[in-house]
Amino acid sequence: MSASPSALPFSAIVTRLRAAGCVFAEDEAQLIISTARTPDDLTAMVGRRVDGLPLEHVLGWAEFCGLRVTVDPGVFVPRRRTEFLVGQAAALARPQAVVVDLCCGSGALGAALAAALGQVELYASDIDPAAVECARRNVAAAGGRVYEGDLFEPLPATLRGRVDVLLANVPYVPTEEIGLLPPEARVHEARVALDGGEDGLEVLRRVTAAAAQWLAPGGHLLFETSERQVPQAVDTVARDGLIPQVVCCDDLDATVVIGTRPALPAGAGRR
Repeated sequence: MSASPSALPFSAIVTRLRAAGCVFAEDEAQLIISTARTPDDLTAMVGRRVDGLPLEHVLGWAEFCGLRVTVDPGVFVPRRRTEFLVGQAAALARPQAVVVDLCCGSGALGAALAAALGQVELYASDIDPAAVECARRNVAAAGGRVYEGDLFEPLPATLRGRVDVLLANVPYVPTEEIGLLPPEARVHEARVALDGGEDGLEVLRRVTAAAAQWLAPGGHLLFETSERQVPQAVDTVARDGLIPQVVCCDDLDATVVIGTRPALPAGAGRR
């Protein structure tokens, strides 16, 4: 935004943001100033942030894996820790891989993995219409297709047995703990993107129950979970016919479980 006598001074913006509890007020002020198109837009954006709207919803985008991902109001904001999941997927996959992003939200995971691999066959789904609309814009550059519906239900049946990488950033917060989340998530993000049911693993169990039918032999399911949920998550993955592996990143406080469909015996044809 070009400088204007009517624009809020940087120091005044920082003071307002800091008073509202923004820990990184200076950084946020710089981002808001660089994104605002007019002085009036700047004033409105600062006001929305002071009122508690997530910074990413104020800006209209989030930085994720080096990409600027569009994030519409109400859509789940991709977390920085989830970059670790994308990195794990990129290490396992190959260019031209068939990738499905379940519970895709903004489509950030699929878009980031496509960017990392160069080219993939990308599909995504989400039950939230607002998320689907947002994701379609974010995966357009990769030629991705986004479907509205519950988990696997809206995906083309031709994908069964062909998926190399299944990204499932399912909600895993137990229902009774939703009220403990920061207001930015609790108030401004869709509950369906946060609530994992009584123990936080209800959606995950529905994913693992069907995952082996959709994965190609040797294909991988990747999902994020909390450290305390790992034992149950691993048992769920193994019970549903996948080989579990747990990987962690202390720097990002990220825990990812990988479930791999066993490869076919030598000489057997790919389904």
